[in-house]
Amino acid sequence: MTVTKPSSSQKRVFTARRAALLAGCATTVLLTVTACGGGGSSAGTTTKDGFAQAPQKKDSTLTVWVDATRMDAAKLYQKLHPEVKLDIVSYDGDANGSNYLQTKTQLFNRTGKGWPDVVFSSQNNEASWAVDAGFAAPLNKGLIDDATLGNFAKGANDVCTVNGKLYCLRNDLSQAVLWYNAPLLKKFGYTVPTTWEEYQALGEKVAKEHPGYLVGDAGDSFTPEIYMWASKCGANHITGPKAVSVNTTSEACTKMAKLMDVLIKNKSMSISGVFSTDFGKNEADKVLLMPGPAWFGGAVFRDTLKVPAKQIAAAPIPQWKGDSDVSTGNVGGGTWLLSQHSTNIKAATDFLKWVTTDNAYQGEKAPGYPAYAPAAEVWLTGQGTAGYFASDLSALKNASSQVWSQWGSGQFSQEAIWAATVKPAITAGKTIESQLPAWQDSIVKYAQSNGYKVSK
Repeated sequence: MTVTKPSSSQKRVFTARRAALLAGCATTVLLTVTACGGGGSSAGTTTKDGFAQAPQKKDSTLTVWVDATRMDAAKLYQKLHPEVKLDIVSYDGDANGSNYLQTKTQLFNRTGKGWPDVVFSSQNNEASWAVDAGFAAPLNKGLIDDATLGNFAKGANDVCTVNGKLYCLRNDLSQAVLWYNAPLLKKFGYTVPTTWEEYQALGEKVAKEHPGYLVGDAGDSFTPEIYMWASKCGANHITGPKAVSVNTTSEACTKMAKLMDVLIKNKSMSISGVFSTDFGKNEADKVLLMPGPAWFGGAVFRDTLKVPAKQIAAAPIPQWKGDSDVSTGNVGGGTWLLSQHSTNIKAATDFLKWVTTDNAYQGEKAPGYPAYAPAAEVWLTGQGTAGYFASDLSALKNASSQVWSQWGSGQFSQEAIWAATVKPAITAGKTIESQLPAWQDSIVKYAQSNGYKVSK
């Protein structure tokens, strides 16, 4: 069975990506959501595990919504659990902040039927509306044991936490690291930069000594989540219920903007976008360095740009000189939700737990870095055995707990804002620094239109 909403391309389906943040009486404080509502019990329901459960039907078909990338996970579960009646539905995974799940849930709430039992979303903000809409079931009040929940990476499930209740489980992490071409770096006689100052200096050196080669890319809508987030730019700090602090002209923002402007001007930083036809045709073999999320290793370098094996390696993302508080950004990482309307909660919980923690998928098959730490260890070992990368991926493990917590998950999409406001200006030859006030104004308008009180 397939819903009419088409699946997006792998570019944005990859746990990733893009970041729209949602509706409902909810908020995120240090990436932790706080909601103010919830559905009450209705006729025929039984309150158990922290919510009013619908009448259960032991042998009912389990409906699971997944995007194209997670289709393999659902099929593998079906293969390993042939006794379960599974209806796998393909949809876009809410890629690019489509809000498809939210829109359909509103319809299901009106008609009183149609809810999926379990659903995957490429977004990290679904709890900001799904709790208030009475869709997501709490998971830490009896459904998932504390031992399992305690094995998720530090902070991984913060975006799912509402008033102490956990309403989703993180599928994968998208922490940013510094990807680099190891043999090319060695050939040019360069070393991996550890500070942003060294990174800029290397970019300037590359522009002079090896024109055409790149140390980064600023052409994607998720660019601010790589550079600005890692720089601790306070553009998106959710501070309370429907409250956000926005300050895009602070030193943390301006110094990163200036750095990027220098490298864009000397052309050592592309503005094409890593998934664009132009980048693939003209710059695929020119990448020396590239700050980017965990999924860049497979989705970008191996699968899209077709970089040969034993070239790409990962290092910690640079830090500002003198700043001992290590931080990085995050681009995507999906979540799984269980519907409180499910009539087979036992089977739905089993699927949810399996798909987020079991090595059969997360450790051995998952395309992205698992949020479940034991599976991540297996995944890392598998990446080494596969032999594609030029070195181990320990940088990914270290970065998994270093994502700066003050870039929140609100109802509005930072990617959409950057794409509409800053990206066109960059394409037109304007500097990022000059667009910081416009970025500020646009964020404020988006936030206010979604009912947020904005402070600076």
